[in-house]
Amino acid sequence: MSMQYRQLGRSGLRVSVYGLGTNAFGDRADERTSIAIVHAALDRGVNLIDTANKYTGGASERIIGQALRGRRDQVVLATKCGMEIGSGPNDRGSSRAHIFREVEGSLRRLGTDYIDLYQIHEFDATTPLEETLRALDDLVRQGKVRYIGCSNYAAWQLCKALWISDRNGLARYDSAQLPYSPADRRIEQEVIPLCLDQGVGILVYYPLAGGLLTGKYRPNAPFPVGSRAVKNPAFGERLAPRNLQLAQELGALADELGVSLAQMTLAWLLRRPGVTSVLVGATHPDQQAHNLAALELELPKEVEERIDLL
Repeated sequence: MSMQYRQLGRSGLRVSVYGLGTNAFGDRADERTSIAIVHAALDRGVNLIDTANKYTGGASERIIGQALRGRRDQVVLATKCGMEIGSGPNDRGSSRAHIFREVEGSLRRLGTDYIDLYQIHEFDATTPLEETLRALDDLVRQGKVRYIGCSNYAAWQLCKALWISDRNGLARYDSAQLPYSPADRRIEQEVIPLCLDQGVGILVYYPLAGGLLTGKYRPNAPFPVGSRAVKNPAFGERLAPRNLQLAQELGALADELGVSLAQMTLAWLLRRPGVTSVLVGATHPDQQAHNLAALELELPKEVEERIDLL
């Protein structure tokens, strides 16, 4: 199946429904492997690549910049700033000072003179939204950024930001990046209805719940060698018995369909209301090829309903 593309929010920009998440680049995926993953994604029609200044200490952005040499025009390049990157008093947040400093660092590491989608990584309660949005509007007017988005905003925070932009004629968030999966459906209550009403695209991260919905974690079994749960003990807290039970039940349903749990999960997400693109990470090109097969999977209505009931 050829790649599908959807409009990003109210903008005219079209992004692939399958996006490449890159927080493993420079860590769980070395440089050579990461570049191979990027090239394989582009060859399959993936045009959305998402990273952040914080990912692997900037290595993710640097590797992507190398991978895109000669192919920059094929990509909607998305990155973020706002999370803590150092010990200094201005080494986090969405102040004008921090945004202007970090956008230059990202441009340099990515080897480009513009960022297609610049996102605020998390809500900053210490900086007025007006300051953040005016700074982002200036970057759009300067041509360093083409579209803006947010990540990890609550519904009221996003709604307030949209109101400020509309009231003051400032650049408006075209996307919201949020965690969403059958194991984490919190955004269905308020954020998705808001985004549908206001024309904000939803970029899904953690679609496989950080690996929980790949089937590799099982009750009363050791974590796989090299997995995220091993490298990041805090992540292991997500693997509560209730979540492992959910993964087992979903896995049994996937077995009935004759597909993998990951493929079924991604196919389900691609059909959820409001979802523009699902950001899927990979540590090897074969893993990415396996997940891309979800684009060819048509879930029966009854399967969607059974997933909803779990």
